[in-house]
Amino acid sequence: MTADASAAQAAFPYDEAFSRNLGWVTTAEQARLKSSRVCIAGLGGVGGVYLLTLARLGIGAFAIADFDTFSYPNFNRQVGAGASSVGRPKIDVMIEMAREINPDLDIRVYREGLTPQNIPAFLAEGNVYLDGLDFFALDIRRRVFAHCHATGIPAVTVAPLGLGAALLNFVPGGMSFEDYFQLEGHNGADQALRFLVGLSPAMLQMNYLVDPSRVDLANQRGPSTVIAVQLCSGVAAAQVLKLLLKRGEVVAAPNGLHFDAYRNRLRRTWRPGGNRNPIQQLLLAVAKRRLRSL
Repeated sequence: MTADASAAQAAFPYDEAFSRNLGWVTTAEQARLKSSRVCIAGLGGVGGVYLLTLARLGIGAFAIADFDTFSYPNFNRQVGAGASSVGRPKIDVMIEMAREINPDLDIRVYREGLTPQNIPAFLAEGNVYLDGLDFFALDIRRRVFAHCHATGIPAVTVAPLGLGAALLNFVPGGMSFEDYFQLEGHNGADQALRFLVGLSPAMLQMNYLVDPSRVDLANQRGPSTVIAVQLCSGVAAAQVLKLLLKRGEVVAAPNGLHFDAYRNRLRRTWRPGGNRNPIQQLLLAVAKRRLRSL
């Protein structure tokens, strides 16, 4: 880096760059966002746009984890995917894009992705965990949510489903991820089904799935859209803001929210007992029959 470039980076005008946030947040709250650290695992569909959205919100520090590289199937939804990024590590591309927004970002980098061994270090000094892991990465997801629950770190997951977004927050003192989803003792495909139905008790997306054969839980394959990813980003960033500033209602599991832009519907869901709930048991049976009969 040249001396001129170094001086320009050192002189980044944070207050000016994020001044248009003021009014919706106070000056003191913006300073709190600047001093906060958000941990994001996975920088693909939702994770990459989460990083950029929160950087534009003025979050000053992150921990990020991803081991993957960009490829052509990422083009339909991933903010870092483009002709110049094919074959490049997602984590490198997203760091570059985030530092174009705020060169002074404090970013802890985990190029190996999340592992059972690095979860404590990844979450250290984190104020909020934001889930950007691949839908089917259930083992490591369970581990990181368990660590958050044990250490009192609020954890947010927003699922891109169809043309909508389904939110669940897991907060200190509240219901845990495992208590809600009840994945223990089930095989991989059944865990994926339980995760899907648990994320979206309203199942708003199922009425316009035109080709169910594209959902193949056993082979870890499913469709996705940039519309859902962008909706997830706004919903997730709002949760992070409320959790960091400690104001505004935070809907926590077993309560959730599901907004579907195709159906023009917003549903607030409540499933006491999570996937043990009798309604959920019925939904699981219906979804299993529909998706496995293809």
